[in-house]
Amino acid sequence: MQINKLGDIGLGLRREMLDDFLVDTPSEAQFFEVAPENWLKMGGKYGRQFKQLTDKHKFICHGLSLSLGSPAPLDIAFVKALKQFFHEHGIELYSEHLSYCSGTGHMYDLMPIPFTQEAVMHVAKRVKQVQDILEQRIALENVSYYAAPGQQMSEQAFTLAVLEEADCDLLLDVNNIYVNSINHGYDALEFLKAMPTKRIAYGHVAGHYQEEEDLLIDTHGAPVCDPVWQLLRQAYQHHGVFSTLLERDFNIPNITELQSELSHIQHLQKPFLGQVKGVA
Repeated sequence: MQINKLGDIGLGLRREMLDDFLVDTPSEAQFFEVAPENWLKMGGKYGRQFKQLTDKHKFICHGLSLSLGSPAPLDIAFVKALKQFFHEHGIELYSEHLSYCSGTGHMYDLMPIPFTQEAVMHVAKRVKQVQDILEQRIALENVSYYAAPGQQMSEQAFTLAVLEEADCDLLLDVNNIYVNSINHGYDALEFLKAMPTKRIAYGHVAGHYQEEEDLLIDTHGAPVCDPVWQLLRQAYQHHGVFSTLLERDFNIPNITELQSELSHIQHLQKPFLGQVKGVA
């Protein structure tokens, strides 16, 4: 089942939510998102429960380990396994991070790709290869990062160049824009407006942790803060309403609190529903 790009509201599904959601899923969420790596080989009780949910609800996948910026060869067997998983569960939208997590081994973290023209071409080639195998477009997420080794381009220029060269879609993470704007001292709204409207597949919002006044850590472990809500409103104002998902990876609150944040997304979307998106 495919999400409606013009306004569906989603929630990241975590394993601890399974039992509750099998009884009653929050009506505020029209779709759910999972990391396929966490479910690919899942059998038994959890596997059966997951299939029950994907048979009834819209699901999309947000990957963790495709490692698009890695110098190591692309894991073709993994991509083929993803294709089978997507077919089994009716997954029509797949996104990944514009980062890497492997080299001679797996680092279990998302590392920044050097912002260079050489890296643009390298990543774009791998994205095209993935899209050819999957026989569907993928979306790349603008990621949070804390250092930029070998930087020759701005994050904005690098992101735009990869999207154009790879001819893929964008997962617009509003929280990551805000976090990076504080950590690296750029204008969040300027970055937001520069993103190509026509490529936005959907968006993310999440909470973060303030380590210092000028250092935010992208944790997905707290409520969405007011500046990020404001930036999401500005995103709808500039790009038109797009489907938006709430991420919460730990310190997961009760469902009432999650429902409140999902309802706030709907509240922010409402004034802009029906607005024609721009052509950026």
